[in-house]
Amino acid sequence: MAQGAKRTTGQVVGVCCLAVAVAAFLSVAAVRHGFFDLKVYYGALNFWVHDGGEIYDFLKPGTQYGFTYPPFAALAMLPMAVLPWTAAIVVSVAASVVVSAVLIWWLVDPIARRAGWTRWYALAVALLLAAAFEPMRETVNFGQVNMLLLFLVAVDLLRLLPAGNRWAGVGIGLATAIKLTPGIFIVYLLVTGRWRAALTAVGAAAGATLAAAALFPDASREFWTSALWNTGRVGELAFVSNQSLRGVVARLNPEHPSSLAWAALVLATLAVWAWRSRAAAAVGDEATGLALTGAVMCLVSPVTWVHHLVWLLPGLILLVDNGMAAPARSRRRGVLLAAAALGYGLLISRIVWAWEKDFTGVGGFLGSNTYVWISLALLLFLPVRRWAVPGAAGVWSAGGPPPAGSVVEAPGVAQLDQAERGRSAGQRHAVGRPLAVR
Repeated sequence: MAQGAKRTTGQVVGVCCLAVAVAAFLSVAAVRHGFFDLKVYYGALNFWVHDGGEIYDFLKPGTQYGFTYPPFAALAMLPMAVLPWTAAIVVSVAASVVVSAVLIWWLVDPIARRAGWTRWYALAVALLLAAAFEPMRETVNFGQVNMLLLFLVAVDLLRLLPAGNRWAGVGIGLATAIKLTPGIFIVYLLVTGRWRAALTAVGAAAGATLAAAALFPDASREFWTSALWNTGRVGELAFVSNQSLRGVVARLNPEHPSSLAWAALVLATLAVWAWRSRAAAAVGDEATGLALTGAVMCLVSPVTWVHHLVWLLPGLILLVDNGMAAPARSRRRGVLLAAAALGYGLLISRIVWAWEKDFTGVGGFLGSNTYVWISLALLLFLPVRRWAVPGAAGVWSAGGPPPAGSVVEAPGVAQLDQAERGRSAGQRHAVGRPLAVR
């Protein structure tokens, strides 16, 4: 058997063994939620369309949970009202799997090409590892929309914006119209000086929201004047699944959480994020901008359930990217790959649930907020890839980082903004290649 055939056979066997291991792990570790959130969406839409009720008046029987998304989300989900329940499950799972595969391909394939890995094998391994990732498996088991939102944002930041496409910002705008929290990516575009993309995002969000208001005026009025402000519909802030800074503060004093302490933490976190995001944008590293903004969104949102932490997935993959770009057997490579493995290991472990009933004391404070610490670590320490050269369609050059000890010069954000305002795509590419290696 030829050497290439032996290698392929070994890779196929390796993927099959990993698939069996992941399936066995999920059979033990994955909690079955019975598509709880999808049932809320499905019930609310059917109550609205078929029973003549108001969508925001619906509560899933026996619970306090109702439809909490803006009216445009209801418009986007409207086909669900004519689907059988089983078909709705199939569509939800299939959509999450497809967009996850595409997103992971965009992030992993450049690493595989630089490292000389077989590309299909790298993708297969990454997808199997992602299946064990607690936020991912929770997203699928709840029937949530998290991966769809992440995909919409990633289309802008990983594909359209690096290519200088005039439509950059539409994905972020649509994601914001579906769920308000991705609106922080509009702030990211403003902070980093991409005015045109920011205006496009605002226009897309406003257009989608106004279209929903024109079609469903009563539902829109109810959402913006009442349902949006009814925090009791989303759950208990101190619940251990809330892995945000608000959750940290609430678990310190569930009866009277300090709003002042939370506000101070949020302001400090946003200041660090703005500084680091500008550094990433200055060298055209939009993938790191995506990862940093995803992490800060999880931190500053009042409620970040565990399944929302799929936004940390790009950061973990970029840790591997940075590690593989470091010299072989270097301390830097070891530290970065170990950090990626530790973060991933904790985020498949369900470790925070050990403190679900009692999160008091020092151990409870540290353990019940484990995922918050991971978000903070990514925000503070995820390296900006100053060695990365933007290539066609936002794919990093296979040339890899410059030699150790080289001096790398980067353009300022103002230069990028100048390119964004008026230069051709070819000129923007020239401005974006900030790497004069001396």
